[in-house]
Amino acid sequence: MHKRFVTNIISRILLIICFVMTLPLAWAVHDDLYSKETQSFTITICFGIVISCIFLWFFRIKKEDYKKINTKDGLAIVGLSWICLSIFGAIPLWLSQVVSSYTDAFFEIVSGFTTTGSTIFVDIEIVPRGILFWRSLTHWLGGMGIIVLYIALLPALGTNAFQLYKAEAPGITVERVEPRIKETAKNLWGIYFFLSFAETVCLLLGGMPLFDSLCHTFGTMATGGFSTKNASIGAYGPFIQWTIFFFMFLAGINFILHYSALKGRPKTYFKDEEFRWYFFLVLILIAIFGIVLMFSGGSQSPWRDAAFQVVSIVTTTGYTSVDFDIWPQALRFFLVILMFIGGCGGSTGGGMKFIRALLSVKIALRSVTQAVFPNAILPIKFNFKALSDRLVTAVLSYFAVFMLLFFFGAGLFILTESCDLVTAFTASIAALSNIGPGLGKVGATQNYAWVSMPGKWLLTFLMLAGRLELYSILILFIPATWRK
Repeated sequence: MHKRFVTNIISRILLIICFVMTLPLAWAVHDDLYSKETQSFTITICFGIVISCIFLWFFRIKKEDYKKINTKDGLAIVGLSWICLSIFGAIPLWLSQVVSSYTDAFFEIVSGFTTTGSTIFVDIEIVPRGILFWRSLTHWLGGMGIIVLYIALLPALGTNAFQLYKAEAPGITVERVEPRIKETAKNLWGIYFFLSFAETVCLLLGGMPLFDSLCHTFGTMATGGFSTKNASIGAYGPFIQWTIFFFMFLAGINFILHYSALKGRPKTYFKDEEFRWYFFLVLILIAIFGIVLMFSGGSQSPWRDAAFQVVSIVTTTGYTSVDFDIWPQALRFFLVILMFIGGCGGSTGGGMKFIRALLSVKIALRSVTQAVFPNAILPIKFNFKALSDRLVTAVLSYFAVFMLLFFFGAGLFILTESCDLVTAFTASIAALSNIGPGLGKVGATQNYAWVSMPGKWLLTFLMLAGRLELYSILILFIPATWRK
């Protein structure tokens, strides 16, 4: 790993976050110029700027150094930058004393950046607005990706920008909308901003205040789930819930398809095999959930609640409109399955992604067919194109590592918290898939304040690993990564 180059890039990213942090500072100043939150943001921003400038001075790089970046450097930059930014981003919460320990502050901000939405706040409505805005803004930054933002804003890294983009991009392949990665990053952030603006306007039209509209837009488009209300989206009426449902659904779709649609090619959606499965599975599950809730009496608005919670869980947003932990056992089972799948590749959703789940099923079916016809040549196809053996192996490897981390997390969580299996297993997958709520003691109306310090550090590791597609975090534990 080229440590000088990696440190320089991370320092630049930290400098960007310092300037972004002036937005929650503005809310804090507006509410109370002399409050602890105003002081905490001011101190954090000044500290971050000083540290960034010092590191940029001591770890200066030349233009030719950009040519040295490799895949290992890209993975290391992504993994380390997310960790460093989470450490830095937790400082305002800690200094303002809205949390009882730095562990709680770190947990909350990692949950924000990774778009998980798990919270340690018991009463969210008494938290100062500057802090609430910052935790929601971390959702929005982490949704499209901090590294993608860096590539879009700062001078291009040339062809080597691809190494950084590839390390953070969700999905099995790295897609471009333009030949240059910098232009791709700009266009993706442009679409992200456009959809965020559209949702904010819709929420304002529905009567939601500007502050709440922005915070819930950040949580929706990033599929994060932080709310400004204790009852989450259940605190609002049908219009708000349907609006957030619609934009959650959009956020779970590959943003490359949104780009094509905005360029005048809306048919691209249904030409994509992953979207077709995503669309029809959501429709089928909404129908099943709605019928069951209607006949079981488990909801006063069965169809709205069914649609909202199915899309909220499958996109890994984690917003709640009702307490789904009291729904019939069969529906809760389906929700847990959806926690593993997640959104589409190239979306802001978490989980394994629809494309990996789909390909895993195809690979399993091919194995069964080959057991009957051992000499048959049966390529795995996606969008009518045969995939390479290397890509198929990558899908299986990701699936295996994902499941190992899931069981590892659940097992350790039982040891640290001495909790029941339902709580442990859903807490593990809720963190790894960046969902937020699970079942049991981490259910829709619960929080993570009761979790011990070791348990919170375990969950933060799972949240970071899940958001960064596993390898950008796991590579940091390999000694060879740190050698030049």
